[in-house]
Amino acid sequence: VQLQASGGGLVQAGGSLRLSCAVSGGTVRRYAVAWFRQVSGKEREFEAAISRSGGSVDYADSVKGRFTISRDDAKNAVYLYMNSLEPEDTAVYYCAAGTRNWGRLIALYDYWGQGTLVTVSS
Repeated sequence: VQLQASGGGLVQAGGSLRLSCAVSGGTVRRYAVAWFRQVSGKEREFEAAISRSGGSVDYADSVKGRFTISRDDAKNAVYLYMNSLEPEDTAVYYCAAGTRNWGRLIALYDYWGQGTLVTVSS
């Protein structure tokens, strides 16, 4: 399965972006999908995840209430809606998919997209 992340860009603080993770070579319903982000020189961090059933979601405390993860089975894609963006949200965002139990650990996800850069200016 291949993942293609897109939707990043430059936005002012307080603005919004929608990231997309297009899944090919497999059906998105077979996978738990998560979004992680990474700042240069730092470890990749969990931000949001949606279970294989689509019925459960989880968010890092830093984005809870501002970010929303959702899935569109018809488009075979997962989205991350990001609102009230802050300069601290600046990072490369990666989507990842896995068939095992979903969660916050990087090791749970076997397939990774290439990343999309989000830059939030103050």
